[in-house]
Amino acid sequence: MEYLVWGGAGLTVLGLCGLVACIVLAMRARAAGLEDAALRAQLQRVVTLNLAALAICGLGLMAVIVGLFLS
Repeated sequence: MEYLVWGGAGLTVLGLCGLVACIVLAMRARAAGLEDAALRAQLQRVVTLNLAALAICGLGLMAVIVGLFLS
C-alpha cells in the first residue's frame, strides 16, 4: 500500500500548489484595480479553482490515511 500513500501525498502537494495559485490570482485581481463587477467575476473564477484545489487536497489526504491503515 506504499503506492497509495505516495500517490496521496502527490495529490496533496498538487492541491496545495493549486491553493497557492489561488492566493496569487486573488492578490493580482485586487492589485489590478478593477471595477466592482469585474473584480467580482475574477474572484468567482478563483473560488472555483479554490474549491477544486481543496477537493484534490482532501482526496490526497484520504488516500494517505487509507494507505496507512492498510499497511
